Amino acid sequence: MSEYDGPWLVVGLGNPGKEYARNRHNIGFMVVELLAQRIGARFKAHKSRAQVAEGRLAGRRVVLAEPMTFMNLSGGPVTALRDFYKVPTSAVVAVHDELDLDYAALRLKTGGGDNGHNGLKSITKSLGPDYHRVRCGIGRPPGRMEVADFVLKDFSATERKDLDWFVDRAADAVEALLSDGLERAQQNYNS
Repeated sequence: MSEYDGPWLVVGLGNPGKEYARNRHNIGFMVVELLAQRIGARFKAHKSRAQVAEGRLAGRRVVLAEPMTFMNLSGGPVTALRDFYKVPTSAVVAVHDELDLDYAALRLKTGGGDNGHNGLKSITKSLGPDYHRVRCGIGRPPGRMEVADFVLKDFSATERKDLDWFVDRAADAVEALLSDGLERAQQNYNS
């Protein structure tokens, strides 16, 4: 594990607004909201155009964040938060939906491409690619459904049966990344 002992920035990706709250694209928000509950922290508006909750998670100082811009503009708030809290890019974690993983599969990694994900594209443009990602599988759209329509739909009734478990497991994976480092967390959570 790194010697860095400053705060980690854990950013859940999603879209602001009640109409998006349970969409597949908002799984990142769901995960950071659960982490905030776990540490007894409340989200507050921040000048970076994000909601933030601060506390200790897995023995580390953590800033949990939800950008209040739309997904494709996530890079601005993430960069502003990184600069405000003086967090190195290596201590930034983006939690996001991933089309190329089956529903409820998880993968942790550092760096790499954006795979067509507009939130990651925006963050990478601002920070470079070398931040951590907790990729939460949502599967591919059925039939000929457009990707944009699929990610902006709520989880199906079948998926909702396991959604709490999935969000809980993704939150555990974030904690493991902070406490045990990437390799150990990958061994335990990459499904």
